[in-house]
Amino acid sequence: MTADASQSPVIVLVRPQLGENIGKAARAMLNFGLTEMRLVAPRDGWPNPAAGPAASGADIVLANAKVFDSVAEAVADCPHVYATTVRKRGITKPVVTPEEAAGQMRASPGRSAILFGPERSGLETEDVALARSILTVPINPEFGSLNLAQAVILVAYEWSKGEALASPPEVALDPPAPQEELEGMIGQLDAMLEQANFFFPPDRTPATRRTLRTLLTKPGWSSQEVRTLRGVLSALSGAKAKRSS
Repeated sequence: MTADASQSPVIVLVRPQLGENIGKAARAMLNFGLTEMRLVAPRDGWPNPAAGPAASGADIVLANAKVFDSVAEAVADCPHVYATTVRKRGITKPVVTPEEAAGQMRASPGRSAILFGPERSGLETEDVALARSILTVPINPEFGSLNLAQAVILVAYEWSKGEALASPPEVALDPPAPQEELEGMIGQLDAMLEQANFFFPPDRTPATRRTLRTLLTKPGWSSQEVRTLRGVLSALSGAKAKRSS
């Protein structure tokens, strides 16, 4: 079931520094069906000409982005506020993963906002204090560095799991070739290898043939694939005969 737009979380970029990163965050949002971006005191002002190219077509997110002077103003209409951070802030608040947060946002009435801090330093303690919960991505403790767009896409992806977004179309695979066709291909290859004196020493020939059969029966060849490979073998055999003449 798809949530209506009023339930979709708001992405709040707090004091973002680079227009390119705002654009990349917009792209990450739209990939997973989120369209409402709010900016708190962007360092280089707004609009920012560097954001458009980085958004790669997510222009609707940038066009509708709203600018606020403070975090409190940006989340004033949102009863549920999540602060994304990987650092301990000395503030006692519930800590949730993106998956848990997505479930809470769907189950709770009213808007939800997710705060993302500046690229260099992340959210300040005062920013986190405004949130109801801390949203933390499980990450390698030896390297906890995520860029802004990466953080946004992780959270947006978890939200999108409950949305009716398009998936890549499934392509039907051709049925496996009948055993008779496979045996013909194996026999053709065996004859070519016999002619080329491949099977040596003689006492290893049965084991080598078993290995080749195992190799050739693993892929689940379709009839078209068998015909193609046999055509390759025929061409190679013809080329050898031509060189010998």
